[in-house]
Amino acid sequence: MPAATQTTRFDDVTLEGEGLSLRPFTDADLDAIAEACADEETQRWLPLPRPYSRDDARWFVETFAISQRDSGAGLVRAIEVDGRLAGAIDLKKTDWTARTTETGYWAAPWVRGRGVTTAAVRLLASWALTDQGFERVELLTAMGNTGSERVADKAGFQREGIARNAGVIHEGRVDLTVWSLVPADLIPTPDEAAAEPGRR
Repeated sequence: MPAATQTTRFDDVTLEGEGLSLRPFTDADLDAIAEACADEETQRWLPLPRPYSRDDARWFVETFAISQRDSGAGLVRAIEVDGRLAGAIDLKKTDWTARTTETGYWAAPWVRGRGVTTAAVRLLASWALTDQGFERVELLTAMGNTGSERVADKAGFQREGIARNAGVIHEGRVDLTVWSLVPADLIPTPDEAAAEPGRR
């Protein structure tokens, strides 16, 4: 029997919660993307173009982000806080039959250490597991990237093990820590907990 044609894709949504917005990227974000992706710490852990230019940012917004959603492979969102671009987050490598997907992210330097990325990961992963009916969201962190590991842990992901030699950064190949979130792991977000009857 021939394989069914994939027609499923994520809705072009904007998600709000925990003081931030996850929205589609626009051309107005190009300069902020170029600045954030040229940052030394971002470049250390992600195999982005080096140097990272405004043209690279334009490809990310106008080609990559659109093709991810149109193909059904994923969903790319801008993280916005107080009207300012704070980073990017996505769902990728999506398997609509198995109902599994992977999330990844980067944060602008000005927002690091404020819990914004953790909140964004929790918001998008929870949406995938509840509203979209997914059964597993995976997250991979490069060994040594303690900041990203803290994000995964604080967002409620469970550490599963090590995928040896599975990642690539500018300095070469690295082991990746595998994390996952499944429906049984979900806990109320701060916004959800505050809205529950009897909570203050």
